[in-house]
Amino acid sequence: MLFSLRRLLPAKKPQKTSHHNEVPRHVAIIMDGNGRWAAERGLPRTAGHHAGMGALRRTIRAAGELGIEVLTVFAFSTENWKRPKAEVDFLMRLPQEFLKTDLPELMEKNVRVRMSGNREGLPLHTLQAVDTAIEKTKTNTGMILNFALNYGSRAEIVAAVRKIAFLAAKGKLDPQTIDENRFNQYLFTADLPDPDLLIRCSGEIRLSNFLLWQLAYAELWFTDVYWPDFKGEHLLAAIEAFRRRDRRFGGINL
Repeated sequence: MLFSLRRLLPAKKPQKTSHHNEVPRHVAIIMDGNGRWAAERGLPRTAGHHAGMGALRRTIRAAGELGIEVLTVFAFSTENWKRPKAEVDFLMRLPQEFLKTDLPELMEKNVRVRMSGNREGLPLHTLQAVDTAIEKTKTNTGMILNFALNYGSRAEIVAAVRKIAFLAAKGKLDPQTIDENRFNQYLFTADLPDPDLLIRCSGEIRLSNFLLWQLAYAELWFTDVYWPDFKGEHLLAAIEAFRRRDRRFGGINL
Protein backbone atom coordinates (compact mmCIF):
# COMPACT_ATOMS: atom_id res chain seq x y z
CA MET A 1 0.00 0.00 0.00
CA LEU A 2 1.29 3.45 -0.92
CA PHE A 3 2.15 5.78 1.95
CA SER A 4 -0.48 8.50 2.08
CA LEU A 5 0.70 12.07 2.56
CA ARG A 6 -2.84 13.03 3.47
CA ARG A 7 -2.45 11.17 6.77
CA LEU A 8 0.19 13.72 7.77
CA LEU A 9 -2.33 16.58 7.65
CA PRO A 10 -3.45 17.39 11.20
CA ALA A 11 -7.12 17.17 12.04
CA LYS A 12 -8.86 20.45 11.27
CA LYS A 13 -11.11 22.08 13.83
CA PRO A 14 -14.68 22.78 12.71
CA GLN A 15 -15.12 26.29 11.31
CA LYS A 16 -18.15 28.56 11.17
CA THR A 17 -17.51 29.26 7.51
CA SER A 18 -17.51 26.85 4.57
CA HIS A 19 -14.46 28.63 3.10
CA HIS A 20 -12.08 26.48 5.17
CA ASN A 21 -11.21 23.51 2.99
CA GLU A 22 -9.51 20.26 3.87
CA VAL A 23 -7.31 20.43 0.77
CA PRO A 24 -7.41 22.85 -2.18
CA ARG A 25 -9.34 21.56 -5.17
CA HIS A 26 -7.01 23.23 -7.66
CA VAL A 27 -3.30 23.89 -7.10
CA ALA A 28 -1.26 25.93 -9.58
CA ILE A 29 2.54 25.86 -9.54
CA ILE A 30 5.16 28.14 -11.08
CA MET A 31 8.05 25.70 -11.49
CA ASP A 32 10.91 28.18 -11.11
CA GLY A 33 14.61 27.94 -10.37
CA ASN A 34 15.85 25.24 -12.73
CA GLY A 35 18.59 27.41 -14.20
CA ARG A 36 19.87 28.63 -10.83
CA TRP A 37 19.80 25.08 -9.46
CA ALA A 38 22.05 24.02 -12.34
CA ALA A 39 24.34 27.06 -12.12
CA GLU A 40 25.05 26.44 -8.43
CA ARG A 41 26.22 22.95 -9.37
CA GLY A 42 28.32 24.04 -12.34
CA LEU A 43 25.90 22.40 -14.76
CA PRO A 44 24.25 23.70 -17.94
CA ARG A 45 20.76 25.15 -17.57
CA THR A 46 19.36 22.20 -19.49
CA ALA A 47 20.46 19.91 -16.66
CA GLY A 48 18.25 21.92 -14.33
CA HIS A 49 15.27 21.58 -16.64
CA HIS A 50 15.84 17.83 -16.86
CA ALA A 51 16.07 17.58 -13.07
CA GLY A 52 12.83 19.52 -12.87
CA MET A 53 11.04 16.59 -14.49
CA GLY A 54 11.81 14.55 -11.39
CA ALA A 55 10.20 17.22 -9.24
CA LEU A 56 7.14 17.22 -11.48
CA ARG A 57 6.89 13.46 -11.19
CA ARG A 58 7.08 13.62 -7.38
CA THR A 59 4.54 16.43 -7.23
CA ILE A 60 2.01 14.64 -9.42
CA ARG A 61 2.21 11.59 -7.17
CA ALA A 62 1.92 13.66 -3.99
CA ALA A 63 -0.98 15.72 -5.36
CA GLY A 64 -2.84 12.55 -6.21
CA GLU A 65 -2.30 11.14 -2.73
CA LEU A 66 -3.55 14.35 -1.16
CA GLY A 67 -6.78 14.31 -3.14
CA ILE A 68 -6.14 17.42 -5.25
CA GLU A 69 -8.57 17.54 -8.18
CA VAL A 70 -6.61 19.78 -10.57
CA LEU A 71 -2.86 20.43 -10.78
CA THR A 72 -1.83 23.18 -13.20
CA VAL A 73 1.90 23.58 -13.85
CA PHE A 74 3.49 26.50 -15.68
CA ALA A 75 5.57 24.56 -18.19
CA PHE A 76 6.47 27.27 -20.75
CA SER A 77 5.40 30.90 -20.95
CA THR A 78 4.92 33.11 -23.98
CA GLU A 79 7.88 35.11 -22.68
CA ASN A 80 10.15 32.06 -22.58
CA TRP A 81 10.62 32.26 -26.36
CA LYS A 82 13.12 35.05 -25.61
CA ARG A 83 15.57 32.49 -24.22
CA PRO A 84 18.47 31.10 -26.29
CA LYS A 85 17.28 28.85 -29.12
CA ALA A 86 19.19 25.82 -27.82
CA GLU A 87 17.44 26.09 -24.45
CA VAL A 88 14.02 26.58 -26.06
CA ASP A 89 14.58 23.56 -28.31
CA PHE A 90 15.49 21.48 -25.27
CA LEU A 91 12.36 22.62 -23.41
CA MET A 92 10.20 21.76 -26.41
CA ARG A 93 11.55 18.19 -26.34
CA LEU A 94 10.84 17.66 -22.64
CA PRO A 95 7.11 16.94 -23.06
CA GLN A 96 8.02 14.06 -25.38
CA GLU A 97 10.48 12.60 -22.92
CA PHE A 98 8.31 13.10 -19.86
CA LEU A 99 5.09 11.76 -21.35
CA LYS A 100 6.81 8.82 -23.05
CA THR A 101 8.25 7.77 -19.69
CA ASP A 102 5.35 8.67 -17.41
CA LEU A 103 2.21 8.14 -19.46
CA PRO A 104 1.82 4.51 -18.28
CA GLU A 105 1.87 5.68 -14.64
CA LEU A 106 -0.54 8.52 -15.39
CA MET A 107 -2.90 5.98 -16.89
CA GLU A 108 -2.49 3.70 -13.88
CA LYS A 109 -3.24 6.61 -11.53
CA ASN A 110 -6.32 7.62 -13.55
CA VAL A 111 -4.83 11.08 -14.29
CA ARG A 112 -6.30 13.12 -17.14
CA VAL A 113 -3.89 15.31 -19.11
CA ARG A 114 -4.89 18.59 -20.68
CA MET A 115 -3.19 21.74 -21.95
CA SER A 116 -3.87 25.44 -21.46
CA GLY A 117 -2.05 27.68 -23.89
CA ASN A 118 -1.63 28.79 -27.49
CA ARG A 119 -0.98 25.90 -29.85
CA GLU A 120 0.33 28.24 -32.55
CA GLY A 121 4.10 28.38 -32.60
CA LEU A 122 4.65 25.10 -30.77
CA PRO A 123 6.71 22.51 -32.68
CA LEU A 124 4.76 19.65 -34.22
CA HIS A 125 6.62 17.04 -32.15
CA THR A 126 5.68 18.85 -28.93
CA LEU A 127 2.02 19.08 -29.91
CA GLN A 128 1.94 15.43 -30.97
CA ALA A 129 3.30 14.31 -27.60
CA VAL A 130 0.79 16.41 -25.68
CA ASP A 131 -2.13 15.49 -27.93
CA THR A 132 -1.32 11.79 -27.60
CA ALA A 133 -1.39 12.07 -23.80
CA ILE A 134 -4.63 14.05 -23.91
CA GLU A 135 -6.27 11.49 -26.18
CA LYS A 136 -5.12 8.44 -24.22
CA THR A 137 -6.19 9.90 -20.86
CA LYS A 138 -9.43 11.60 -21.95
CA THR A 139 -11.68 9.02 -20.28
CA ASN A 140 -9.74 9.03 -17.00
CA THR A 141 -11.73 10.38 -14.08
CA GLY A 142 -9.04 11.18 -11.54
CA MET A 143 -6.85 14.24 -11.06
CA ILE A 144 -6.52 16.64 -13.99
CA LEU A 145 -2.91 17.45 -14.88
CA ASN A 146 -3.06 20.73 -16.77
CA PHE A 147 0.09 21.87 -18.58
CA ALA A 148 0.21 25.64 -19.11
CA LEU A 149 2.29 25.49 -22.27
CA ASN A 150 3.04 28.50 -24.45
CA TYR A 151 0.82 30.31 -21.99
CA GLY A 152 0.55 33.99 -21.14
CA SER A 153 -2.34 35.35 -19.11
CA ARG A 154 -2.55 38.75 -20.78
CA ALA A 155 -2.62 37.12 -24.21
CA GLU A 156 -5.33 34.75 -22.95
CA ILE A 157 -7.46 37.65 -21.73
CA VAL A 158 -6.96 39.64 -24.94
CA ALA A 159 -7.96 36.59 -27.00
CA ALA A 160 -11.10 36.21 -24.89
CA VAL A 161 -11.99 39.88 -25.43
CA ARG A 162 -11.49 39.49 -29.19
CA LYS A 163 -13.84 36.49 -29.30
CA ILE A 164 -16.48 38.35 -27.32
CA ALA A 165 -16.10 41.50 -29.46
CA PHE A 166 -16.40 39.45 -32.64
CA LEU A 167 -19.58 37.73 -31.45
CA ALA A 168 -21.06 41.03 -30.29
CA ALA A 169 -20.27 42.69 -33.63
CA LYS A 170 -22.02 39.82 -35.43
CA GLY A 171 -25.05 40.23 -33.21
CA LYS A 172 -24.54 36.78 -31.68
CA LEU A 173 -23.83 38.08 -28.18
CA ASP A 174 -25.61 40.82 -26.27
CA PRO A 175 -22.96 42.93 -24.46
CA GLN A 176 -25.41 43.38 -21.59
CA THR A 177 -25.21 39.65 -20.86
CA ILE A 178 -21.44 39.69 -20.35
CA ASP A 179 -20.54 39.07 -16.73
CA GLU A 180 -17.68 37.28 -15.00
CA ASN A 181 -19.15 33.85 -15.63
CA ARG A 182 -19.71 34.57 -19.32
CA PHE A 183 -16.20 35.99 -19.72
CA ASN A 184 -14.73 32.94 -18.01
CA GLN A 185 -16.20 30.73 -20.74
CA TYR A 186 -13.72 32.15 -23.25
CA LEU A 187 -10.59 31.34 -21.23
CA PHE A 188 -8.41 28.23 -21.58
CA THR A 189 -9.56 27.14 -18.13
CA ALA A 190 -13.29 27.58 -18.78
CA ASP A 191 -14.25 24.16 -17.46
CA LEU A 192 -11.90 24.14 -14.47
CA PRO A 193 -12.40 25.56 -10.98
CA ASP A 194 -10.24 28.58 -10.22
CA PRO A 195 -7.01 27.74 -8.39
CA ASP A 196 -7.33 27.78 -4.61
CA LEU A 197 -3.59 27.78 -4.05
CA LEU A 198 -0.63 29.12 -6.03
CA ILE A 199 2.85 27.83 -5.26
CA ARG A 200 5.99 29.51 -6.60
CA CYS A 201 9.48 28.16 -6.10
CA SER A 202 12.96 29.74 -6.06
CA GLY A 203 12.30 32.76 -3.85
CA GLU A 204 10.69 34.92 -6.52
CA ILE A 205 7.54 36.72 -5.33
CA ARG A 206 5.53 37.59 -8.43
CA LEU A 207 2.92 36.04 -10.71
CA SER A 208 4.85 36.39 -13.99
CA ASN A 209 1.76 36.68 -16.20
CA PHE A 210 0.32 33.40 -14.92
CA LEU A 211 -3.45 32.89 -14.53
CA LEU A 212 -4.04 36.54 -13.61
CA TRP A 213 -7.83 36.30 -13.94
CA GLN A 214 -8.10 32.87 -12.33
CA LEU A 215 -5.89 33.66 -9.33
CA ALA A 216 -8.05 36.58 -8.15
CA TYR A 217 -8.87 34.87 -4.83
CA ALA A 218 -6.17 32.21 -4.65
CA GLU A 219 -3.96 31.83 -1.60
CA LEU A 220 -0.30 32.45 -2.48
CA TRP A 221 2.60 30.43 -1.06
CA PHE A 222 6.22 31.17 -1.89
CA THR A 223 9.29 29.09 -1.11
CA ASP A 224 13.04 29.58 -1.61
CA VAL A 225 13.37 25.95 -2.72
CA TYR A 226 14.39 25.58 -6.36
CA TRP A 227 11.96 23.52 -8.40
CA PRO A 228 14.31 20.52 -8.94
CA ASP A 229 14.49 20.14 -5.13
CA PHE A 230 10.71 20.40 -4.63
CA LYS A 231 9.28 17.32 -2.91
CA GLY A 232 6.04 16.03 -1.47
CA GLU A 233 6.96 17.51 1.90
CA HIS A 234 7.01 20.99 0.35
CA LEU A 235 3.59 20.48 -1.23
CA LEU A 236 2.35 19.29 2.13
CA ALA A 237 3.75 22.41 3.83
CA ALA A 238 1.99 24.62 1.27
CA ILE A 239 -1.31 22.85 1.88
CA GLU A 240 -0.92 23.08 5.64
CA ALA A 241 -0.42 26.83 5.23
CA PHE A 242 -3.47 26.97 2.95
CA ARG A 243 -5.61 25.22 5.56
CA ARG A 244 -4.67 27.85 8.14
CA ARG A 245 -5.80 30.71 5.91
CA ASP A 246 -9.16 32.37 6.52
CA ARG A 247 -10.68 32.66 3.05
CA ARG A 248 -13.38 35.32 3.33
CA PHE A 249 -13.65 36.30 -0.37
CA GLY A 250 -14.29 39.92 0.56
CA GLY A 251 -16.77 39.13 3.30
CA ILE A 252 -16.44 38.56 7.02
CA ASN A 253 -16.84 35.52 9.24
CA LEU A 254 -19.55 35.90 11.87
